Amino acid sequence: MANAAEVAKGPMSGVRKAAVLLISMPPELSAKLLAQLPRHDVELVATEIARMETVDNEMRDRIFREFYNLNVGQKFIDEGGLEHARRLLLKTLPETDAKAAIHTLEVSVRPAPFKFLERAEMENLLTFIQDEHPQTIALIMAHLRPEQAAVLLSGLPRGRKQVEVMTRLAKLDQISPEVIHSVEEALRRKLSDVITQQYSKSGGVNMAAKVLTSVKSQVEKGIMELLEEEDPDLAKSIQDNMFVFEDLLRIDDRGVQTLLREVSNDDLALALRTASEELKAHIFKNMSARAADMIQQDMEYAGPVRVSDVEAAQHNVIEVVRRLQADNTITISGRGESDAYV
Repeated sequence: MANAAEVAKGPMSGVRKAAVLLISMPPELSAKLLAQLPRHDVELVATEIARMETVDNEMRDRIFREFYNLNVGQKFIDEGGLEHARRLLLKTLPETDAKAAIHTLEVSVRPAPFKFLERAEMENLLTFIQDEHPQTIALIMAHLRPEQAAVLLSGLPRGRKQVEVMTRLAKLDQISPEVIHSVEEALRRKLSDVITQQYSKSGGVNMAAKVLTSVKSQVEKGIMELLEEEDPDLAKSIQDNMFVFEDLLRIDDRGVQTLLREVSNDDLALALRTASEELKAHIFKNMSARAADMIQQDMEYAGPVRVSDVEAAQHNVIEVVRRLQADNTITISGRGESDAYV
């Protein structure tokens, strides 16, 4: 576990600062504050608290001072905006503290790129952007929720345009804030009648996979077929991110039984080594008691195995899922329609 001296060596994360703050408070007050946080945040803070042994007075005082300064700054923002807060903080706090508080407040109040699109109907947005360059469309989609981006993708002309957009979305990486701001402002002007009123890492293969997972399977299939012809490596990368081993939970019981008939027991025993308990239960309930017992014994007595071997076995199972995709025999939930098949 980390003591205060060790913690102080590097920059402190927000979670760690929250942990120090809570440790320094009476337990009943800490409990009340934790009760206001989402469960995920509670788990993060609780884990950080468990890692810490001691908090020295200097660290505690520094974090309490930062917490106080941010609260003062937020009060000034509420009174008259960020500029008002900046002026008053520079007047009331030591320069170093004031600049640190101003930076944190600026980041917290800065709107995310394309945030105004949360109020737009995707069908309306599609009308305005479908004739834009694929790179522009990809940049916009990268800043939307996957289900929103899926509506745009599905509405684009079938074939080449959809593939070009997905290719560019998957390859997006570091985009200059000037470019993002320029596209954002141009789009804001276009949509002004239909909306009520740093480098940024956007897009990437994972985002492309999320979008394709959210569209109807016939749309996804058409795009992937063309993409495989045009850029097989990119198509494979996207496909690898569209279905991971834990996604077997999304296959219904009949589908799991069909899958198990196609998978070797050796691959299954290896693949399940790192699976969640929920996934193991989902698999075992669709096997005979004898077969499930054999797999569990293989897992228990096999001894240590290489992670690469487990990943290879999981890949083999996923390849079976993909092979069955062409036959439309496995029902999977969470796609862009009520009953999709893979």
